[in-house]
Amino acid sequence: MRPGTAPATAEFGLLYAEVQQFYARQMQLFDSFEAEAWAATFTADAVFDVPTLPEPVRGRAGLEANVRRNRQAEEATGDRLRHWIGMLDVGPAPDGTLRTRAYAQVHLTPRGGEPRLYRMCVMEDVLVRAESGWQVARRLVTRDDLR
Repeated sequence: MRPGTAPATAEFGLLYAEVQQFYARQMQLFDSFEAEAWAATFTADAVFDVPTLPEPVRGRAGLEANVRRNRQAEEATGDRLRHWIGMLDVGPAPDGTLRTRAYAQVHLTPRGGEPRLYRMCVMEDVLVRAESGWQVARRLVTRDDLR
């Protein structure tokens, strides 16, 4: 199923809540610079394709390195970034994966300054079920200002 076509059932409601919790935890790990724990929310061979990087990141080692670069950037500038996921659409696929699409807001707070909306993005994921819970197999992020 594509996002937006999932049946409105109690079972789907539980799945939806589970996916929301997954994203809440994942984004908090990312914003807290917990590199290994955040990378573990992706499959070992995951692809992470975001417009802020010159090419897609492949695999957990690359994902961890990306988080460490983010931490260094924050330490250098004092700017704090927070990621907010909303308007989540979840679609179960016949192969057992989930296709998700959500809006991702990135808020920036300069040290001693006022927070502001920094970027508005669309995040599209393929999630797979693992022993530990859901994991991202593929993430594509697009930015509204770059369309």
